[in-house]
Amino acid sequence: MQNEERTTKHWQDDQALERFQMISPLLDESLDIAKRVGLREQLSKQYNVSTRSLYRYESFYHENGFSGLRPMNRVAQRSQSLPENFDELVGEAIQLKREVPSRSVAQIILILELEGRVAPGVLKRSTMQRYLYKNGFGKKQMKKYTEARKSSSKRFCKPHRMMLVESDIKYGLKLPIGPNASMVQTYLVVIIDNHSRYVLEAKWYDHQRESIVEDCYHRAVLKHGRIRTCYHDNGKQFVSRQLIQSLSKLGIRVLKAKPYSPQSKGGVEVFNRFVNAFLAEASVQKIKTLEELNQFWDIWLEEYYHNKPHEGIEEYYKSLHSPVPAGGISPLQEWNRDSQPLVFLDATVVGKAFQHHETREVDKGGCIRVGGQMYETSTALIGAKVEISYDPLKPKIITVSYSGIKPFPARPLQISEYCDPKPEIPASMLPAEPESSRLLEGLKRQRERTLQIQANALSFSSYGKEGEDHV
Repeated sequence: MQNEERTTKHWQDDQALERFQMISPLLDESLDIAKRVGLREQLSKQYNVSTRSLYRYESFYHENGFSGLRPMNRVAQRSQSLPENFDELVGEAIQLKREVPSRSVAQIILILELEGRVAPGVLKRSTMQRYLYKNGFGKKQMKKYTEARKSSSKRFCKPHRMMLVESDIKYGLKLPIGPNASMVQTYLVVIIDNHSRYVLEAKWYDHQRESIVEDCYHRAVLKHGRIRTCYHDNGKQFVSRQLIQSLSKLGIRVLKAKPYSPQSKGGVEVFNRFVNAFLAEASVQKIKTLEELNQFWDIWLEEYYHNKPHEGIEEYYKSLHSPVPAGGISPLQEWNRDSQPLVFLDATVVGKAFQHHETREVDKGGCIRVGGQMYETSTALIGAKVEISYDPLKPKIITVSYSGIKPFPARPLQISEYCDPKPEIPASMLPAEPESSRLLEGLKRQRERTLQIQANALSFSSYGKEGEDHV
């Protein structure tokens, strides 16, 4: 047995040495891509080896050095029914699969037969499929590989807080808060810091209109200051023009994840597992109102999630070879110990950035309609197009702006017993009393210039005629 193992080892070393001699000219780092390809083709003809094999040997050498060139144990891996060059055939099959992941096993066997590497009928589909799967190139494995190429799945973590936040919407419980106690679906909007995993803002809503994401970002910026970049998917709530415009006004960059790539938003996706744990407890609590749901959610967030050691934070520091306390690091601890200062913004500036701006025409009663509700403006603006600004989650507070008038709040329409007193008309809309007709005055000046031109012409026509004889 020992002699057999010694023989196998010598054979593997000999094969590795032979392969190294083949690829040694290709290891010159000064070669550019074109020269390397040409040299690989020359060596392929010289040693009667395919260029794919040479490329594979190079890869093995760069990954594992000289030991990577040793072939597999031929005694342990090859049966008597398989061809002598079966190990090489498997390597070629893997390379063919890597070139075109959609290639079937039958197509790979056909290519190997057409290239003369194996006689027709020698390789069986089931055998090749088994060896491809063993090497990580099965059908299901290649499907994951192909999906991974479409989007980056590599883990990432920003070095400081507020550099990047991730946002998402998650379905929650159904509560009896509709008309006649009908069940209404609830939705959670969450904004989580990528570095510390600290939740900047999270709230439950009874609808999923675009305004819920705007409201959540509005609250987050007021509480914690300016966010450098936000990252979310392509849901309609996250790609609305109003949201992108509001964030842009505050200098916040918006990044969108590639479609159908939840792994790219790993931070918020992991957080959803904690949300599922809360929903399980909330269903037992038999919560009846949206206010109660948000109350228990805030308690769970502050007393449980923010104080619980987070595995993602520990993994991040271990990857940097930094010491981690025995008890771990919680999101709240990581948030508070960050050296990056928070940049708070003026509340008025933030409020204006998230306001909706629209144009309305004042009707004959001096009213405008916003969101199905009538609001009183001023009868002095009847027929005028005015600009309104409002917070969609506080629609009762609407500010009306018009040229020449100081912005004023519009009131929800209330039909009273008496009509309002006649309002004063703005100075910009009052008729101005002229001192004279600017048109007639202009024509008068034009007439004076015309008469002057005619007089000059008559005077010039009589010049030089005084000394002539008149016979």
